Amino acid sequence: MEVFKRDLILSSLIYLYNSDIVGLVATMDSFKGQGGIQMLLTAEQEAQHIVSSARNLKMARLKQAKEEAEKDVALFRSQMETEYQNKISESSGSSDNTVKRLEEETDKRIKALTKSTSMVSKEIIEILMKHVTSVKI
Repeated sequence: MEVFKRDLILSSLIYLYNSDIVGLVATMDSFKGQGGIQMLLTAEQEAQHIVSSARNLKMARLKQAKEEAEKDVALFRSQMETEYQNKISESSGSSDNTVKRLEEETDKRIKALTKSTSMVSKEIIEILMKHVTSVKI
């Protein structure tokens, strides 16, 4: 039974190899004896080599994709950091402007109050003097 399975597998083996994709079709007659087993071992080694090369290529592509993703993340992070710093400087600059504006408004109000009190103070002094000097008995 095992010999029959082996012969069946050997008779239906198709192997594709090289970059030209050359097809090698094996029949039952070509696998008789020691040459057939050696041919199978060689085919298995070549298949392992192809699979290994494909894995290495896949790993290289994954590594490259990871590096590109890290570069994109770093670029995005630096852009966001720059934008954040700009917003901070704008908000701190606007708070400086607000402080300046409030100081100017306060100075204007103080000057206006000082001017109005100096004008009214003469009248108040006259009224106080009038009430102090005139005594009702």
